[in-house]
Amino acid sequence: MIREALARDLEAARIRTLTITDHDDVELHRQYDPLMSPLVWDLAHIGQQEELWLLRDGDPRKPGMLPGDIESLYDAFRHTRASRVQLPLLSPAEARSFCHEVRGRVLDRLEALPFDGSARSDEFVYAMVLSHEHQHNETMLQALSIRRGAALLERTVPLPPGRPGMAGSSVLVSEGPFVLGVAAVDEPFSLDNERPAHTLHLKSFRIGRVPVTNAEWSAFIADGGYLREEFWTEIGWAHRCAEDLTAPQFWNQGGTLTRFGRELEIVSDEPVQHVSFHEAQAYAAWAGARLPTEAEWEKACTWDPKAVARRRFPWGMDVPSSDRANLGGGALGPAPVGAYPASASAYGVEQMLGDVWEWTTSPLRPWPGFMPMIYQQYSEPFFDGDYRVLRGGSWAVAPSIMRPSFRNWDHPIRRQIFSGVRLAWDV
Repeated sequence: MIREALARDLEAARIRTLTITDHDDVELHRQYDPLMSPLVWDLAHIGQQEELWLLRDGDPRKPGMLPGDIESLYDAFRHTRASRVQLPLLSPAEARSFCHEVRGRVLDRLEALPFDGSARSDEFVYAMVLSHEHQHNETMLQALSIRRGAALLERTVPLPPGRPGMAGSSVLVSEGPFVLGVAAVDEPFSLDNERPAHTLHLKSFRIGRVPVTNAEWSAFIADGGYLREEFWTEIGWAHRCAEDLTAPQFWNQGGTLTRFGRELEIVSDEPVQHVSFHEAQAYAAWAGARLPTEAEWEKACTWDPKAVARRRFPWGMDVPSSDRANLGGGALGPAPVGAYPASASAYGVEQMLGDVWEWTTSPLRPWPGFMPMIYQQYSEPFFDGDYRVLRGGSWAVAPSIMRPSFRNWDHPIRRQIFSGVRLAWDV
């Protein structure tokens, strides 16, 4: 069953990759913004990493399917995103052919693995490669959201309606201990920065029942929130002034926003999206609140105070489904707040998985007892930067890789990510 499940998940990820990159050669070579790679780079990079980890056991000294000078073009640490458009990259046809050949060999090798209990590390590597492909799919969707021009993508998943009265509401999370992070035995596919599970004591706090909405953000703008320095940190205000920020990215004059090449009305009860950490902090200050720490976020998401135990997902043990979370990318945007009452955590917090990544105040740091996984460059190089952690996933995250313990991070100035805000308050 493990073998069949991995093969099925790998195929689903590849279908998604090929769908996102199903455009002509000129389009795939375009660079929509210096922040993003051309899509053809991501396409070949996905195959290159799969070949490295699943056919060469992660050892770059072993000869690969690409010549060394070509393979080095897809080293994310060697070449910045801004520079990748200038590289002599594989053509889209060559990249697709390479990915296809790699996948054929990977499936042959997968068929030969025993999965009798001794192959747990092999199982993890396959899951890591699967997660890598899905994460790049979200990155490519970020690039396409920046793209100017006629729409290339269509919404394929309808969204349920929201519930009135949800915006601005909050719940109490009482003081006490809880389990932060996960253990490998419980979440064998969790990444190194999610481990180990450990007990933490938090004071009481309140947290938003749902994310901040477009209507609430519009009130912030109308009250001069982007022009009033008192709501901003010193570094945040300097960035706001330098970039002349006046609204979330992609908002237009006249109550519309641009999303994947379409001008749409701003939906009042939809979670605000494409805001930076600095904007999120300023909004929270204006609202008389603050952003949660990631420990507070995870407690509100996973802890069951009556059972005195951690839930695997906010609602329990069942994996994410379409009646509990907006995931998978087909919606091309977040669902209205209150759309998923079945998503509620033990504390009554809703929509903590999917819709928008939620900024926290926490810098990216290892949990006590951190041990790097086989891919040591995944987390460790980023621990000492200015990154802030985002939690909860977005509408673009694949359900199969979404966990409450998953930690995303980015620079506090970034807005191209599908990022939003959930407020917290001291008690």
